[in-house]
Amino acid sequence: MNFNDWHEQQAITQFLHHEARLLDEHRWDEWQRLFTPDGLYWVPLVHGQADHVNHASLFCEDALLRSMRARRLEQARAYSQQPPTRTVHVVGNIGLESRDDEGCVVRSTFLVLEWRKTEQRIFGGSLLHTLRREGDEFRIHMKRVELVNCDAPHEALQVFM
Repeated sequence: MNFNDWHEQQAITQFLHHEARLLDEHRWDEWQRLFTPDGLYWVPLVHGQADHVNHASLFCEDALLRSMRARRLEQARAYSQQPPTRTVHVVGNIGLESRDDEGCVVRSTFLVLEWRKTEQRIFGGSLLHTLRREGDEFRIHMKRVELVNCDAPHEALQVFM
């Protein structure tokens, strides 16, 4: 690995850790700004799901839908957020899958610990980020969240993975 590859790997790792921190701290507006204007947040319903257009998904959110969900999570009157959900995101096994002049595709694994009212839940799986370069920074063009148990029955999923 040459210096430029190492530097890029470090920048990508820091970007993903920063994203996780924003989610844990409920800094929704800053998290939203990590996405390109046409960026997509996608959580498939089944393993190996080919696309989000011809199949149902657990989540498939553009900027408007992400913003609506974030605003709902902030609502003082939202019963499901009394008290507010707390999370810890852990991202690891970060690897560069491909790169081109526009950006790169990064695969990683994650665990999310969610604490809500009196219950603790753990979610895990893999992440596939399609990142675009904007100057010296990255932006998320697509974040695909592959939950290990995506096809299992779930109580209401409210957190961003």
